[in-house]
Amino acid sequence: MKYRAFIQALASAALFGIATPFSKTLLAGLQANQLAGLLYLGAAVCLLPLVLRRSLSGHVPVPRDGRNRRNLLGAIFFGGIVGPVLLLVGLKHALAASVAMWLNLEAVATAVLAFLLFREHLGKWVWLGNVGVLAAGVLLSFGQGWAGWIGLACVAGAGLAWGLDNNFTAVIDGISPEESTFWKGLIAGTTNLAIGLALFDWRIGADWLWALLLGGVSYGASIVLYIRAAHGLGATRAQMLFSLAPFFGVLASLLWLGEGLSTLQAFAIVIMAGSLALMFLDRHGHAHKHEVMMHEHEHRHGDEHHEHSHEWLASGAAHSHLHGHAPVVHSHPHWPDLHHRHHGR
Repeated sequence: MKYRAFIQALASAALFGIATPFSKTLLAGLQANQLAGLLYLGAAVCLLPLVLRRSLSGHVPVPRDGRNRRNLLGAIFFGGIVGPVLLLVGLKHALAASVAMWLNLEAVATAVLAFLLFREHLGKWVWLGNVGVLAAGVLLSFGQGWAGWIGLACVAGAGLAWGLDNNFTAVIDGISPEESTFWKGLIAGTTNLAIGLALFDWRIGADWLWALLLGGVSYGASIVLYIRAAHGLGATRAQMLFSLAPFFGVLASLLWLGEGLSTLQAFAIVIMAGSLALMFLDRHGHAHKHEVMMHEHEHRHGDEHHEHSHEWLASGAAHSHLHGHAPVVHSHPHWPDLHHRHHGR
């Protein structure tokens, strides 16, 4: 089971990583809004069977309350409309291998925004890791002229947009990650494609089909594999493996686009890999209080937060349903999640 989840996590990272060089190829015939729209619509098509299957079992695939709907709309706007267009504009100007590595700026933006907006705890290892990722990103811009700096600025903007998306998504409950991603793909994909068709020249060709296929694989199937890997390995280990996605992107850029790897780029890769490792060292524990809460999300029992039982459920199996939490005060190491959005010490 662990071996299978390990393979799923690596496959998820690889599928997401290859999107960068293949998208650069598709940008030769598609404008950024058009390609972003097709990629996200491809993801929606890939996830549609999963959404329909849960709907047929009686689950409502849309948020039930205003807070979750607002968070989902924020994730759709920043993560589905703004982020991918900025990424593709940056990819138009810079080397695909550099853009693949710059995608790690999303992790930096997510952490800093969580600290500034939600007062989440960031330890010394996360701050050191963030500095390392930023330093590596600047190194990757040297030698590419103005195109490199324009590319860095656009990808950094995309990372900021996806950082906001991640913080909005982190507090959405009541629907599964597949469902929230489906709505992001459907709504954001339709919006960007409509903008691209209304404002720019277009012609339907084989690149439309390839873009939909790439979106289904790199944004749809990749997400499903990541979620399944997290079920088997836990969220932390799955995320550590998924952080290899940019390195798969660099490898695919070298093989598919024939881009060379300079000494400076190789040095930046080493810095970035070490910085990401540092970010995963951070964890903190302290006495904290959980208030009364009623919500729905995927969970397992035996994690100090979900102690209710089901006669029909196998021990340790992941499942989702509406459930309540009684008030409790306890202490254990944790990362920010649906149950730990308090100010860390």
